[in-house]
Amino acid sequence: MATIRRYVRYRFEGRIGCAILEEGLVYPIHGDVFEDGGKTGEVLRLEEVQLLSPCVPTKILAVGLNFRSHVGNRPMPQKPELFWKPVSALLDPGEAIRIPADAKTVHSEGELVLVIGRRAKGVTPAEAEACIFGYTCGNDVSEREWQRGDLQWWRAKGADTFAPLGPAIAVGLDWRTSRLQTRINGTVQQSQSLSDLIFDPAAIVSHASGAVTLLPGDVIFTGTPGTTGAIRPGDLVEVEIEGIGCLRNPVAAENEDGHRGRAS
Repeated sequence: MATIRRYVRYRFEGRIGCAILEEGLVYPIHGDVFEDGGKTGEVLRLEEVQLLSPCVPTKILAVGLNFRSHVGNRPMPQKPELFWKPVSALLDPGEAIRIPADAKTVHSEGELVLVIGRRAKGVTPAEAEACIFGYTCGNDVSEREWQRGDLQWWRAKGADTFAPLGPAIAVGLDWRTSRLQTRINGTVQQSQSLSDLIFDPAAIVSHASGAVTLLPGDVIFTGTPGTTGAIRPGDLVEVEIEGIGCLRNPVAAENEDGHRGRAS
């Protein structure tokens, strides 16, 4: 069985760094997650640090209708159907998803997110595999009324805080053997083996790179399974993937203080 290495970004005593996460301990490294220069020798406890989004993407892409369990009776897509989420939507683990004042129906969508590790432009699926650094958890938060009523999904999928990401990047993960689970206030909303994906990560990267140059740190949400659930201020959303960890985010109104959850 392959060894999984989990990388995190963190804030501790005013400084931001990258580290390896092992059994609840944070081992800071020289360099960043893509150029691991080795452990510094410092050891921190997970509860001492604030986890940040595990990478800083120049762009966020996402795939719609990429689980058989989510497509249902709709026609099966013939290619990965991609859309954009702005980097301003990015949200750290534990921070509050903010529901805009005029939003009516907001859903969480737990997803496997791939992280690009090297420049990819016009790559084949076989070449794309080597361009994927690792995988993390994501929540493609979506306002359904805007998604149905607007011509574009710019606000339905891209409002501030609508792209929670983390807690770690798992390198060496065999995603095909992992299960994704989304919980709202502890109740399971989604539970699906990732082997149910229609287009695998390499196919997605290959397709995207035909038009867009992907750079280290860029991320692609790979789609959500099953049936999604509505979230409201006061809720706690958890997206957990075996081998990666659990991404936890409270939900708050746009101008309301949100409590922080702990990611592990």
